[in-house]
Amino acid sequence: MSNNRKEYILEGLDCANCAAKIEKKVGEISGLQDASVNFVTKTLSFEVNHTEDTEGITSQIKNIVKKLEPDVKVKEKAARRSSKSSPAGQYESLKSNARHAHEGQCCSNHEHGEHEEHSHAHDHEEHSHAHDHNDHGHDHDDHGHDHEHGEGGKKELIKLVLGAAIFGIAVIFQFQTAVEFALFFISYLIVGGEVLLKAVKNIFRGQVFDENFLMTVATIGAFAIQEFPEGVAVMLFYQIGEYVQGIAVNRSRKSITELMDIRPDYANLRVGNDTKRVDPEEVAVGDLILVKPGERVPLDGKVVEGRSMVDTSALTGESVPREVETGNEVLSGFINKNGVLTVEVSKEFGDSTVTKILDLVQNASNRKAPTENFITKFARYYTPAVVIIAAALAVIPPLVMEGATFSEWLYRALVFLVISCPCALVISIPLGFFGGIGGASKRGVLVKGSNYLEALNNVDIVVFDKTGTLTKGVFKVTEIEAKNDFQNDELLEFAAYAESYSTHPIAVSILKEYGREIDQDQISSYNEIAGHGIKVNVKGREILAGNRKLMESEGISADLIDAAGTVVYLAADKKFAGHILISDEIKEDAKEAIAGLKQLGIKKTVMLTGDSRSIAEKVSRQLGLDEFHAELLPNQKVEEIEKLDQEKSKKGKLLFVGDGINDAPVLARADVGIAMGALGSDAAIEAADVVIMTDEPSKIVSGIKMAKRTRTIVWQNIIFAMVVKLIVLGLGAGGVATIWEAVFADVGVALIAVLNAARVLNVKDI
Repeated sequence: MSNNRKEYILEGLDCANCAAKIEKKVGEISGLQDASVNFVTKTLSFEVNHTEDTEGITSQIKNIVKKLEPDVKVKEKAARRSSKSSPAGQYESLKSNARHAHEGQCCSNHEHGEHEEHSHAHDHEEHSHAHDHNDHGHDHDDHGHDHEHGEGGKKELIKLVLGAAIFGIAVIFQFQTAVEFALFFISYLIVGGEVLLKAVKNIFRGQVFDENFLMTVATIGAFAIQEFPEGVAVMLFYQIGEYVQGIAVNRSRKSITELMDIRPDYANLRVGNDTKRVDPEEVAVGDLILVKPGERVPLDGKVVEGRSMVDTSALTGESVPREVETGNEVLSGFINKNGVLTVEVSKEFGDSTVTKILDLVQNASNRKAPTENFITKFARYYTPAVVIIAAALAVIPPLVMEGATFSEWLYRALVFLVISCPCALVISIPLGFFGGIGGASKRGVLVKGSNYLEALNNVDIVVFDKTGTLTKGVFKVTEIEAKNDFQNDELLEFAAYAESYSTHPIAVSILKEYGREIDQDQISSYNEIAGHGIKVNVKGREILAGNRKLMESEGISADLIDAAGTVVYLAADKKFAGHILISDEIKEDAKEAIAGLKQLGIKKTVMLTGDSRSIAEKVSRQLGLDEFHAELLPNQKVEEIEKLDQEKSKKGKLLFVGDGINDAPVLARADVGIAMGALGSDAAIEAADVVIMTDEPSKIVSGIKMAKRTRTIVWQNIIFAMVVKLIVLGLGAGGVATIWEAVFADVGVALIAVLNAARVLNVKDI
């Protein structure tokens, strides 16, 4: 985050439509830019000029929020050193908030103060127990997740049951008109009293077009035309819908945050011969920490003692455990499976991998997708437009149509009013995108913004760097071919002894392939011939190992080998013995990745490399790429990207995949830049729009599939909500639909849309 970027926590923010209003108003403050409210994480973020008065801006923000949502408290996000204010800590706070009743309701009408007090108490309790064992922590987290367990939730449920009981008595039994009216009215006040109160308050604050006002007008209108049962029933159904919708939003938030619940609770700090359980924030670089079986690695570091299997799935999405031993790097978020590890800490918690991942995922929703921005703007005009039409429906037909009664057309207008809140859209869409980003991260694909997630849907051309992206970037012996009665094992031994004094990557790869100890006593002479190779005497035999020039200079007839890689020619006692081919190995899933991209409809796959044409051609042919460009300098790669950019369709995107360090200019030039194998790499995380946490190109396919799944679900919600609302609007205007159908078109559709958005979290089949 840049120095001039500010973040505030909006405690008690539970209305997505209100979040959009706050975002719009804050964005109008002079000196601010890129204002964004993240409804899921309840954060307000923006860029501010260094010259601006921060205190004055904070005051303006608080005034805006107080006017729009009086029950929401604005708190500046503290420095990262506080565990509760770090990105990971915000996830803890959000997870804690998600436990309590009615957090996340659209246009909620309930008592925020009670929830917040309970939330803070619980949060404090959780923090005090954070140093217990992980399993205990999770049990504690699960306690009270259900909506009914919150005090406010119980209170609301009691009111709904009591109001429904009185309503039932009034409907079932026959009473005099005055008694019947009294029962309906009492029931109405119990169920909808808070809605009425909030509507009146909002009118005085200049907020007319909110759901409280609309429901108040609609139900009072029903009473005015003596539809008492319908007036109460509509308010009751609306409140029940809001209650259930609150549970659904709550569960979605909880599911999303639990998906990324990788923050370690504690670290076992080594102090002399003892260990002390401390908060990960308290551990410094160079300290030694102990990680026992079943515990999460709390900070990045190097193993200095012990051997174990670690589960990396929380960071990489890979289910197969990885073995680590002394000298290996381990990252925060890994789970130790069996052995005890002593780790020397290399990064403070604020700079650790787990914090960066949580930071990326949490802040990703601040970069809104075009669809989100469209819906926010649409909602701004849609509600007033429907209200104006409703007013016209109530007034104009009785004046101009013969036989039209005011009560009939007022009823039709009330139907319009009930439908006019766009909550189904403004709640479900941010939940859908945030869930998509969370789901992708669970698969080891970090998407830095909803805008990039949406852009992945429109990729036409995928351009790959070669080394480290499609290939492993590590030299390996890929071919041994002995000649003239020599054996392959014998040839490899000659090469290993010849290269035993060299540290060149080619020599290292030969020695690794040989895999046995070199007896230096067997080497009687060693002579390196510059630009040609090595002459060495091993066990009384003269061995030559080098390029073809070496063979020619020694008068040895050798076959010309045309292969993609480095060829080491070998001779023994002036007789050609054969050759060894050393090349950069293609990644196991690279071919599968290219095939997967083609299945997804990608029009062209291209490889750019600084390597030789022969090597590039072989790799391209093996992988089934459409095009390749070899022997390129970094600036020439940018030029090739510029040319390819001209080939994409009007709405198409160009995707570049590189290692994120050497390819920064190209990553920046592409529409979407993906950094490969960026686990723990600061440079890669900074350079790219999407970060693949493993070395697997197939994760790109997973990322695009996740983007397509998210888009499908988001558009399902948009189309479903709009079609239902338009149908009921039409039926309402024609006098066919009642307020019952209108309430379903509002609350019911919102609930279904939220539940549908939760499906994006299912990442098993991606």
